[in-house]
Amino acid sequence: MLNETFLPDDDATAAFGATLAATLQPGDIVRLEGDLGAGKTALARAVIRALAGDTALEVPSPTFAIVQPYDTPLAPVLHADLYRLADASEVDELGLLDDPEAIVLVEWAERAPEIATAASVVVTLAIPPGGNGRMAGVTRR
Repeated sequence: MLNETFLPDDDATAAFGATLAATLQPGDIVRLEGDLGAGKTALARAVIRALAGDTALEVPSPTFAIVQPYDTPLAPVLHADLYRLADASEVDELGLLDDPEAIVLVEWAERAPEIATAASVVVTLAIPPGGNGRMAGVTRR
């Protein structure tokens, strides 16, 4: 894991997301790993806002929609939450791999092995002992 970083609060998460966003390229698939409450959606929100150049952009959780699309100056962005998939075969209908220029941020990618193995960036988030803040690590494949 590269650059394991302690994120003490929302501002640190936003800054980390902006730094991560600056490294992304069209076609990157970002796998966001971590337990429930680890901060995957908060980090995705920060990345999307940075890519869009709009810190006030509304970025809802894709838990119920499963996929939320965004237009950004760099590339289209798809934010997916696969937690509610009943079967890995359902991922084909989502079109996450259809646009080779899209940046795809995926929560719970392990529910769809095809997506998990396609990831070019893996971000791992964990709640440290004591429950304050988050630990974040990034690996580029």
